[in-house]
Amino acid sequence: MPTAQKAREKQFAELASLSATSIWFDTPSRLARSLSDMASVFGNRQACVAREITKLHEEALHGSLGDLAADLQAKPPMKGEVVIVVAGRNIEDTLIDDDALAAMLRAEMDGQRLRDAVAAVVAATGIAKNRVYKLALEIAKQDSGAAD
Repeated sequence: MPTAQKAREKQFAELASLSATSIWFDTPSRLARSLSDMASVFGNRQACVAREITKLHEEALHGSLGDLAADLQAKPPMKGEVVIVVAGRNIEDTLIDDDALAAMLRAEMDGQRLRDAVAAVVAATGIAKNRVYKLALEIAKQDSGAAD
């Protein structure tokens, strides 16, 4: 996994559309940041963080990428070899087209900040935050252009 945040996000974005499970090796000191970057690109996908596989102190944590990132940021860094297993793209991501997603966003954006509306739609649908945020920016731009 790349060490620089931008390089990690670029690599994640290239693989975000795959429906296959992905497996990543990471360092304990960078783990929470990597999970946070994964959550911003992959959305609320399920994941497992395993350390010391096949060894005496084997440990596995399961949950959504965002939850795992938050949990691990609050704890001291893990020790040992770390493997991250991330679920592939959910088939439902492709079932919600941009028009339906735009309608959901418009409803959420009415009276809320864009950031909060995006978070609500991501939580409700599990669709990748990048896709929802990009569409929200387009809607906001259209709405501000229509108001002029």
